[in-house]
Amino acid sequence: MTNIPVMTRSAAAEAPAESNGLRRTLILALGTFAVGTDSFILAGFLPDLAGSLDVSTATAGLAVTVFAASYALGSPVLATLTARLPRRTLLVSALLVLALGNLGSALSPTFWTLLATRIVAAIGAAAFTPNAGAVTAALVRPEARARALSVVVGGLTIATALGVPLGDLLGHWLGWRVALTGVALVCLVAAAGVAAWVPALPGNPYVPLAKRLSVLRNRSVAAVLPLTLLGMAAAYTVYAYAVPALGALGIGASSTAWVLMLYGAGAVAGNLSSGYITDRWGATRVLTIGYALMAASLALMGALAATQVRAAALVGLLALAWGAASWCQTPAQQHRLIAAAPQESGLVVALNASCIYFGIGVGTLLGGITIGHGVPAMYGLAAILAVLALAYLRFTAPKAR
Repeated sequence: MTNIPVMTRSAAAEAPAESNGLRRTLILALGTFAVGTDSFILAGFLPDLAGSLDVSTATAGLAVTVFAASYALGSPVLATLTARLPRRTLLVSALLVLALGNLGSALSPTFWTLLATRIVAAIGAAAFTPNAGAVTAALVRPEARARALSVVVGGLTIATALGVPLGDLLGHWLGWRVALTGVALVCLVAAAGVAAWVPALPGNPYVPLAKRLSVLRNRSVAAVLPLTLLGMAAAYTVYAYAVPALGALGIGASSTAWVLMLYGAGAVAGNLSSGYITDRWGATRVLTIGYALMAASLALMGALAATQVRAAALVGLLALAWGAASWCQTPAQQHRLIAAAPQESGLVVALNASCIYFGIGVGTLLGGITIGHGVPAMYGLAAILAVLALAYLRFTAPKAR
């Protein structure tokens, strides 16, 4: 789910030529782990946060929406404004801003203060993730580049599988403020590691924002991007409200982390397998299966909530399917976008990342609006959005493969 701009050849040439550079990418992966955990950790303790700050759970969900929207809007703007900064300086600064945002969130006395600090955290995250990928590509020899990038991007997927459930457990035992403080500490450790071990690399040439966005004139690109937004909105309508949503299925607060871990395991499996299967079957077929699976799993969870049937094992399997369907989208969508604009691959992948976070924000907002009408309605809306994503795919696929 990350956008990875390409560094100039001169920057890559100036990077140290150690055996393969993979060792140094681990500290960057720790940074992306912090970003991924921070992006979704609030889902694990949203009701507790709402109670502490005296707002409704639906209102508390705006903290997720604001973070996602700020990341989506900030990513292309920050890429433009910080283009010439030395990469190590930029990465360390971004992690410090992310740490500051999380510490501010942990100390927030009011909900409105929390929203302001979530914007600060999103700015740090939007500045760090794309450039972590670019620096990784410059640090390693060409034959090790794919492995190195998979390590850095793996920080995000591991955060989904482990960081969020562990954050939920920490929040359950010690409170949500402690959990966010923990994320801030991880950011500080990563910042110290980047400062100590990542070599100095120059910035990139300045590219005006208008030029970055000019690729949207490509009709094929413009047809593909809305699907990313719609599909992620379907995936995250329920996710931010996982605690009450799973509670309606008979999953107690002490078991929520285990179900979220199953969701994360499905997310990792879906993300890793999607790239391989897309190469064999094509992106359209993979996305068709993904949206159908997402719609079915969410609809079944909604039916269980409406009928008050308690089947913990089935809920675990449905969460696994939901996670796989949610995260199989990104590789397939990136494949379609790069095929549509191969000369602008860095830009279209960056725009896709912005649409991912816009979709997360829209989905969370819709979930907050719907949850007041009951959890089954929220599941139902998410399933309908997945069906709409499938319909949009089938309508546009012949025009933009």
